[in-house]
Formats: sequence, structure tokens, C-alpha cells
Amino acid sequence: MAKEKTIFVCAACGYQAPRWLGQCPDCGAWNTFEEHAPSAAQAVGKTAEKAARYRMPVSDAVLLNTVDDAKENRALTGNEELDRVLGGGLVEGSVTLLGGEPGVGKSTLLLQVAAELGASRQVLYVSGEESVRQIKMRAKRLGIKQNKLYVLAENGVESILEKCEAIGPDVLVIDSIQTMVSLDSASAPGSVSQVRQSASAVIRHAKTTGLSVFLVGHVTKDGTLAGPRVLEHMVDTVLSFEGDRQHEYRLLRATKNRFGSVNELGVFEMRQTGMFPVPNPSETLLSQRARGASGSVVFCTMRGTRPILCDLQALASRSFYTMPKRMVGGLDSGRVALLLAVMEKRARKKLYDQDVYVSVAGGLELDDPAADLAVCLAVASSLEGFTLSQKLCVMGEVGLCGEVRPIANAERRVAECMRLGFTEIILPKQNLKNLPPVKGASVTGVDTLMQALAVVH
Repeated sequence: MAKEKTIFVCAACGYQAPRWLGQCPDCGAWNTFEEHAPSAAQAVGKTAEKAARYRMPVSDAVLLNTVDDAKENRALTGNEELDRVLGGGLVEGSVTLLGGEPGVGKSTLLLQVAAELGASRQVLYVSGEESVRQIKMRAKRLGIKQNKLYVLAENGVESILEKCEAIGPDVLVIDSIQTMVSLDSASAPGSVSQVRQSASAVIRHAKTTGLSVFLVGHVTKDGTLAGPRVLEHMVDTVLSFEGDRQHEYRLLRATKNRFGSVNELGVFEMRQTGMFPVPNPSETLLSQRARGASGSVVFCTMRGTRPILCDLQALASRSFYTMPKRMVGGLDSGRVALLLAVMEKRARKKLYDQDVYVSVAGGLELDDPAADLAVCLAVASSLEGFTLSQKLCVMGEVGLCGEVRPIANAERRVAECMRLGFTEIILPKQNLKNLPPVKGASVTGVDTLMQALAVVH
């Protein structure tokens, strides 16, 4: 009797081959090929019936000027920080992917949001990692008393969608997409092919019914969302939940948002009873600031439409190594190295024999070029041992020639500084031209790094 023919399928991307291969020629993964019988191969193959299930409902072409341009329906989640990052609330029929490291608080945040939404809407919370008893225990610890919240412990996508049709929820939370299994894929749970198939089925259901969906995604060792990159293109919003588990503050930022800005930042505080929004992060981040210490300066950064004040700290100490150390936290290390070179060349500061440490207190990650001047003044303060004023806030971009370049949103930054009692402000001189008169504060414009150092000395 002839041997039954089998094929080999890549568990990472679904690529098929007639024989086993060490490396997948499609995705480049190693040792991912698995042997499948003809029945499994037919399940993996793209038949016409399966392809039809992936198509959206047939619609007619219409003229652009006849399309209804009314604003999308949004629902407030009850969490002002999450609403800010989403762009004003949860959009009907949207799919949001929330990623973060294990233990950062993704499930806690979404369970609280589901309970808030459950007060006025039908919400189904699905977990492929916990039983309903475990969900109940966590809800009890968080003080959630919402009786209208449906919970389901299931990892079969088809079963979940059947429950959605029976219950008819307005919001669906799936924790997590890596644990979901679709019958349309023969790959193992968590594989790229399985994640893609599962997410595609959920997104298709959301777009046809107007169901709002939250998908929880795991992250890899390098901090990126696990699964195919195409998953980020399929969803409407990609949120990243960041924070050190040893500290209480968590940061929520959007890396993609079809319904709002991608520059907004949400700040949360992790407590024993759940995740609580921080409405005034500037005040919170500066509450533990050291008094009367050199190397500390306040800087105002912009996160979307929100100005945030943070404590930027630097420490310069005599090095006993052949190569002095340079350690940076919360900033681009290459940018800091460039600024130290500018200080050495243009400002004549001797840093070649100094270990330099620069950090942003509170766990913020800054990519704002306006932080350049604050970094330089903090390093100079620690190097020479002088203390900067407690009422001083510094901002400005520093060029390679030591010039201080103008920054964006200077008016909003100055207003936030004054609101929190910072009455001495140093910023680029060119920004003073468009800045309205400021009462109750001393605003100094500088053209070069040397001028800024002369002001604070």
C-alpha cells in the first residue's frame, strides 16, 4: 500500500513545503516546520470556501462627497487617562491592541475599564489565561461590584464569536490574543499564523457588527509586540503599556491611532486596589525632587497636547577608568554623548576624565530635542558643584556649534511652568518673538549654550 502523502507547514507563518526544511524561506524562522496529514493540510490550505469567509460584506462604490461625515460615536470608558490616549473615548466598531510586559497591569486596567463600561453597556470579558474563578478573585480584590459584566474562560475564537452573537455585547475584551485558537489554522497556539487567523476573525466580526474590541498582546524579549507585524496594521489602535514593576507608575502611549493623536500619554499609579489615573503627572513627578542638590533641573516636555514637567538629573564624578563611563536613563544615549562633546568643545567643560550619569526621574522616556539645554545645564551644575534655582525651568535644542535652536509649543510649556510655580524660565531667544507678555515670571532668551551657562552661574 502506498504511503499517505504529507506536507510540512511552518508553525510561524504557515508556509507549506513538500519536505522538512531547517529554515523557513518565507519568514526566516529556524526549526518551525511540522509534518501534517492530508486532513490537516486541507485545513491549512486556502480553499475558495475559506477565502470567502475572510472577505468583508459586499458593498457598493459611492461618491466621496455623498459619504456621511458625521463624527464617530464615542463612549467614555470612565478612565480619563485612557480616554485621552484613545483620542476622546472608545469608538464604535474599533479594535484596540494593548501590549505590555507580563505583570505591568494590562489585565487589571482592562478589567476595571470593562466594569466601568458595564454600567451602561453590555461587556464581555474573555480570558484564555485565567478561569472565571480567578477573574472573580481579581475583581473582588479590585473592589469591582459590577453585576452586568459577563466573563468567559475560552480560547476558541469560533466559540467566542458564537457567545457574542448570543449575548450581543457592545464591548469585547480578549485577554490575550496569543492564547486564542482558530479552526482555520492548524498551527500551535501563539504562533504567527494562529494569531493572525484569530485576530482576523475577531476584527471581521467587529467591523460587521459595530462591536468595540480590546485585544491584549504579549511582548517579546526586545520589547516589541509578539506575533506578526501585520497584526498592528489590521487593528485601529495600538497602545503600549510601560513601567517598571518595582515602581508604582505606569505609562500608556499610542503608537498607532486611526481616531486620534499618537502623541498622547496617559499616566497611572498601580496600587493594591487597582490602576488609578494620575490627572496631574507634573506635580506627581516633581513631588520627590531633591532640594538644594546640584545636577538637578526641571524640564517641560510635550506629550501630544499635554505639557509635562519632569526632573532631569545628572551626576559627574572623577573617573578612575581608562575610558570614562557614560550611563543614560530615559534619554537617547547617543544624543547625550553628542551634547557632552558640544560642552567639551564649545563651552570648554572638561569631561574627558569624568564619569557622567544622566537620568529622567519618574521613569519617563524622553525623545524631545528641547531637553538638550536642560541636560547641558544639569551636567554643568554637577561638574562644577553649583545649585540651580528651585524655581527654574529650562528648555531648548542645542546644535553642534553650541547654538540654542527654537522649540515647538513654547507658549504652552511656559504656561504649565507658571501654573506649577516656576517663575524663572530659560528658553531659546527666537521663541520670545512669538511669546505673549508673561506676567509674574522672568523669561530669559538665550542664543548659545555659553549664554545659558552665564545666566545660571
